[in-house]
Amino acid sequence: MEATIDATQMNLLLEKIDYLTEQVEAQRRRQQELEELQHDLIPIVNHAIKLSINEMAEIGNEFKLEDLLYLMKRMLRNTHLFIGLMDQLESVAALGPEAQILYKQVFHSGVTTLDRMEREGYFAFARSGWYVLEQIVSEFSEEDVRALGDNVVTILKTVRAMTQPEIMAMANNAVQTISQEDAVEENTSTWTLLREMSDPKVRKGLARMLNVLKVLADQPGLEAKN
Repeated sequence: MEATIDATQMNLLLEKIDYLTEQVEAQRRRQQELEELQHDLIPIVNHAIKLSINEMAEIGNEFKLEDLLYLMKRMLRNTHLFIGLMDQLESVAALGPEAQILYKQVFHSGVTTLDRMEREGYFAFARSGWYVLEQIVSEFSEEDVRALGDNVVTILKTVRAMTQPEIMAMANNAVQTISQEDAVEENTSTWTLLREMSDPKVRKGLARMLNVLKVLADQPGLEAKN
């Protein structure tokens, strides 16, 4: 019985010794790995420290430790803002495929519209308009443009008055009458002209022409030029 107990105790002792040996070996391997890692990290850390020293030397007195601490406190205090920005970035990233599809549709629609405008002559009209603009710029000086700006209200009022239906009808009738060469005889006598004076329409037209002449005579600018 004692021999059996001694054998059991011996086996337990041997198992403990094996366990301790394994633990020691594992500890030795971890220590060796740490030493190897330390050996590998020392040059890297030294290089990083050297770079940091050089960078800090370039910063000089502009950098203060208080500023770094203040920045860290601001970042910690505004953590919710950073979280909100991250949420927005995630939302934008989630909308990426939909935005790409929408971009393709808009691009296709834009290309179709530009092609239709090209076929309908919009770009040709724009080029012609640019040519007209170049001619205007080359013909008129800065003083002319300034004078046009000073009198633009008067010009617009004149154009508005000229585009009234009765004025346009009168101008159209006058142009048609002038273009009809057969309406006036080449050898018109004075008696014929005097006889036409009896026509009320002729007298009315002469009265209007006289009114126009009176208005022109009252213009002070024309008198100064004359």
